Amino acid sequence: MQQHSRYIDLTTDYGFKRIFGMESHKEILLAFLNELFKGKKVISDLMYNKNEHVGDTSKLGAVIFDLTCTTDDGSQFIIEVQSSIQDNFKQRTIYYGAKLLSDQAPKGKRYEWEYAISEVYVIAIMDGFHFSETDEYLHDICLCNKKTGEIFYDKLGFIYIELINLNKPEKQLSTNLEKWLYVLKNIVELNSLPDFLNDPIFEKVFEIAEYSNLDKKEQKMYDVSLKRKWDEYSLLSSATRKGIAQGIAQGIEQGIEQGIEQGLQKGLQSTAQNMLNRGFDIQLVSEIVGLPVEDIQKMRQTLN
Repeated sequence: MQQHSRYIDLTTDYGFKRIFGMESHKEILLAFLNELFKGKKVISDLMYNKNEHVGDTSKLGAVIFDLTCTTDDGSQFIIEVQSSIQDNFKQRTIYYGAKLLSDQAPKGKRYEWEYAISEVYVIAIMDGFHFSETDEYLHDICLCNKKTGEIFYDKLGFIYIELINLNKPEKQLSTNLEKWLYVLKNIVELNSLPDFLNDPIFEKVFEIAEYSNLDKKEQKMYDVSLKRKWDEYSLLSSATRKGIAQGIAQGIEQGIEQGIEQGLQKGLQSTAQNMLNRGFDIQLVSEIVGLPVEDIQKMRQTLN
């Protein structure tokens, strides 16, 4: 019998949608968004939208988002959760935002519309991999003047959240947003609601996320979603191991005159650099290639 943690993984497709994507407890998504946009806007209510947007022509396939909603002030949100590195990930999120913008255009009488577009935000929550070369966990992006840094237009926003970079211990979590991200990252490892999360909204999250509270059908759906995440990680690990083997072989070949040991070392270093380029966590690179964390950190600094 498969053993489960007490709480479901919220970075799986099913776990994310169960917590944030259900009309019956939309106050959870409201609370999260208000913490994310604290100081910028206050959202009093929201409406869930369809998550599939058809292409402009029959040749263009539909675009399917993880979650979309419109808030009481007319702002539109796309919220995506990503658990593995994908090629052109940044370009995909930009396309998603542009898609919501272009879909606002009426079919006729565009001159009367006068491009009265509503705000559009794409929020990408990334688990287990790096998006940037910094150690920041929150990246708030908008259009700006490259020379002066002056904001040109802030109603089309892209927010990227790197859960892997939130490494603060419980006592150092300084904001409610950090508590939310801590829950997203760590709930699957917890056995109960921590005291520092003693708040009605988090109590509800933990209650909904408890595996034993799912019925048989829901448990099956979650198991499929969890397996899909594990399979993606397994494929990534297999590709990584293959890259390590190729790197070692290349290092041996190039360094044969200098000795097998130097060749192996060169291959491991080359593999580590390739993994860093693809956004792997420093600790994970160290564990896979067997080089000290300090050496991997120096490589990261050199790459930066």
